[in-house]
Amino acid sequence: AMAQAALGAAGLHFDELNKLRVLQPEVAQQTAQLREECKAFVDSKCPHNPPRPPVAPRSPHGPALSPAGIAEFQKTVGGLIELVDQLAKAAESEKMKAIGARNLLKSIAKQREAQEQQLQALIAEKKMQLERYRIEYETLCKIEADQNEFIDQFIFQK
Repeated sequence: AMAQAALGAAGLHFDELNKLRVLQPEVAQQTAQLREECKAFVDSKCPHNPPRPPVAPRSPHGPALSPAGIAEFQKTVGGLIELVDQLAKAAESEKMKAIGARNLLKSIAKQREAQEQQLQALIAEKKMQLERYRIEYETLCKIEADQNEFIDQFIFQK
C-alpha cells in the first residue's frame, strides 16, 4: 500500500491486471468509454463509413455515459461543426474580397499602362509636329531674307 501511494504521488498507477499505468484506472476507463461513444456517434452520423465491429471495453467497471450525456456531447459537437462552418464561410468571403481587390489592382495597372502608351504616342506626334514647324519657320525666314534683299536691291536701283 505504501509503494502504491509513493507511485501514485509520482503519477504512476496499477490497473486491475496489476500493470503499471500513467493514468489513474478511473481516468483510463472513462477515456476508453468516451472513445467508444465517439466512435458510435461518428458511425451514426457518417453513413458512408462502414460500421466497425465493436471494441470490447478495457475495463468492465465504471459508469456508462447516459443518454443525457450523449445528447450533451452531440450538442457540443453540433455547435463545434456550426462554428467551423461559420469560420469557413468567413474565410471564403475574405478570400473573395482579396481576389476582387487583386483583380481591381491589376485592372488599374493595365489602365495606367494604356494611358502611358497613349501619352507616349501623343508626345511623339507633338515632336514630329514641332519638327515640321521648325523646318517651316526656317524656310519662311529664308524667304523673308530673300524678299528683303530683293526689296533693298529694288530701292537702290531707283
